[in-house]
Amino acid sequence: MRADNVDVIVVGGGGAGLMAAYTAARLGRAVMLLEKETALGGTTGLSVGTICSSATVYQKTLGVVDGPDEHFEDMGKLAGPLAPRDNLPLRRILVDGVPETIQHLVDLGIDFAGPFPEPPHRVPRLHAIVPHSRGYIYHLAKACRRLGVDIRLGAAARRLIVEDGLVNGVEAGPEGAGAQTIRARKAVILATGDFSAADRPFKEKFMAGPLLEITGINRASTGDGQRMGEEVGSEVMNGDLAWGPELRFLAPPKSTLIAKLPPWRAISKAITVAMRTMPPSVLRPLLMAYVTTFLAPSHQLFRQGAILANLDGKRFCDELDRPQDKLAYERRQSAFIVFDSKVAAKFNEWPNFISTAPGVGYAYLADYKKFRKDIFFEADSWTSLAEKISVPAATLNQAIAEYNHKAAMQGRPPLVDAPFFALGPARAWIVFTEGGLRVDSRLRVLDKNNQPIGGLYAAGSAGQGGLLLEGHGHHLAWAFTSGRLAGRNASFDAAGGSKTGAD
Repeated sequence: MRADNVDVIVVGGGGAGLMAAYTAARLGRAVMLLEKETALGGTTGLSVGTICSSATVYQKTLGVVDGPDEHFEDMGKLAGPLAPRDNLPLRRILVDGVPETIQHLVDLGIDFAGPFPEPPHRVPRLHAIVPHSRGYIYHLAKACRRLGVDIRLGAAARRLIVEDGLVNGVEAGPEGAGAQTIRARKAVILATGDFSAADRPFKEKFMAGPLLEITGINRASTGDGQRMGEEVGSEVMNGDLAWGPELRFLAPPKSTLIAKLPPWRAISKAITVAMRTMPPSVLRPLLMAYVTTFLAPSHQLFRQGAILANLDGKRFCDELDRPQDKLAYERRQSAFIVFDSKVAAKFNEWPNFISTAPGVGYAYLADYKKFRKDIFFEADSWTSLAEKISVPAATLNQAIAEYNHKAAMQGRPPLVDAPFFALGPARAWIVFTEGGLRVDSRLRVLDKNNQPIGGLYAAGSAGQGGLLLEGHGHHLAWAFTSGRLAGRNASFDAAGGSKTGAD
């Protein structure tokens, strides 16, 4: 496809961007997708992979009676005290649109396990992709290529081209003389993700404190869409909100068996059948390899007596008072969770788990010993444990002694019973930032006066528009649903509809 023969340009190759490109191409539009990284995937490809939806075939199979109205109400419960800041029209199009989105994904060859419960949802709504989240990228990219979408990797969008008040293209590629101007006859869709890994000056416009010190799990989430939208007159809504800082273990050095499985429908079907029929003793080891890979350590560890030691072996905070915030100021924002055998004994059965994946299962200490040998350490003395985790033994021994001296006065158990354990390192990350460009119910980007900026749409985190996505499965639900709707609405404009004016 020539750069001058494009109806719709989609910026961003994650879940929202691929769904937008796929939808526009299905409607007969000439679509170009620009992805600045060397591979597709975005944050969607790094996610756990759950989508929260009502009124799906999976719910009906289980006899679950549910609908968008009930889902809408329960999202308000999840928002809690932030509920007054929610964008209710966007919440409405999410809950109304996600059942159809699920069906689109199923039609593309994606299969789900579940749905699984997650209170305060009144019924099970959490649909977990099988075998892993890269299946979304695989199937959507395959469909896009089949429909002729021109996917360009390593193509960073630098700025939007505006002429006569309309956005009609982007400047992409290297800065300076090597940049290329690509025109879109009718629409540009920004689907570039959040700004969790943006530079400090951009974050400082919205955030303060430890969020300025740490980066995002997806280092490509640098807020490109938000920045370009601001440059043409829009603004970021709820830019101060984020999922983070959050403690998460480093990823394993080698991919797990599940992560290596190709996301083919035959394999997905076999796994979903196995999840329903295999004995737990056979199925659980497969699931544990997944649960111990992606998720965060439970703070129940600290409530039961574990402490944090930084990379110098020092205890640097009160672990019961948002330790993730304090970790943002430590070297490499990393630390080890250390504890003794009394604490360890509590984390081998419910209700004390190390980590959980919604709808998949709970992982205990024995699971980490088996499946995460790279971050599990055990020793008969603190000195030996310090050697295993490569921190100064004298410093760690002093930290433990000082903690034990004060533990009784603080109502916490001393760490005195060998063997001793360490898990980590764990790092402080931003999982998502919630700030997205102001958009209307057609996903058109709005200026500060709530007027559409002609020819410009946004989807996913870049087009979150003040919508609150609390709870598991709503970020992907919004990514795919908003991408689908933005692709559809931009295509109507490409078919000759007006670029300006209110709904």
